[in-house]
Amino acid sequence: MSEHVILTEIVDRVGVIRLNRPEALNALNLAILNTVVEAAEAFQSDPNIMALVITGNDKAFAAGADIKEMADKSYIEMHQSDWFSQWTRFTDIRLPIVAAVNGFALGGGCELAMMADLIIAGPNTKFGQPEINLGVIPGMGGSQRLTRAVGKSKAMDMVLTGRMMDGEEAERAGLVARLVEDDKVFDTAMEVAQTIASKSRPVVMAAKEAVDTAFETSLTQGLLFERRAFHALFALEDQKEGMDAFSNKRRAQFQDR
Repeated sequence: MSEHVILTEIVDRVGVIRLNRPEALNALNLAILNTVVEAAEAFQSDPNIMALVITGNDKAFAAGADIKEMADKSYIEMHQSDWFSQWTRFTDIRLPIVAAVNGFALGGGCELAMMADLIIAGPNTKFGQPEINLGVIPGMGGSQRLTRAVGKSKAMDMVLTGRMMDGEEAERAGLVARLVEDDKVFDTAMEVAQTIASKSRPVVMAAKEAVDTAFETSLTQGLLFERRAFHALFALEDQKEGMDAFSNKRRAQFQDR
């Protein structure tokens, strides 16, 4: 993993990915794309890692995709390379991903934050999809995930005008899970991830998959998926441990099996 465009570390059972192009406000070039995906997949392959946190710095989570890298591309180059399709590997990560967002989260930065499972942000964070000002539209899921998160009207407002939304509005609209003081964003994200890390790994994966299914299927199909996953978890030792611990008023000691 590049020591330049991202920094990674493991804190207890949480894998941390920090975008590290401060001179470009963490603009998302192909090097960042590839190393973020590789880092996330490496963390997932480690059975001791339970959750991921992705973050930037105080000024920017990520101020967008790297425009200089794309400006001179032709349609056929973009189409044949299926530009941005690699991000699907990031959204395929089965571990929960918490985005700790400070400063600017614009364009691709907003889209990357929305690829996480939940967003922790401060009131001064700025979310936006300003691609309209560049003569294009969002290309990493902005028109789709933003609409699902905040509804058609607000998504249309942001995508058609390029208007930015601060952290307080984003929390009210449902884009942000928890709004905390700007200097508490990363610590809160780590607390959330470490809480998740105290649970059973296969159960956490099943829970994430069940919620994701709600966005991809009908209610009837989603309810069936949830029920079958619920039934399947009774094959786990962790289910027996969790229910026994509850009955005996003690803390569960999950073994991830």
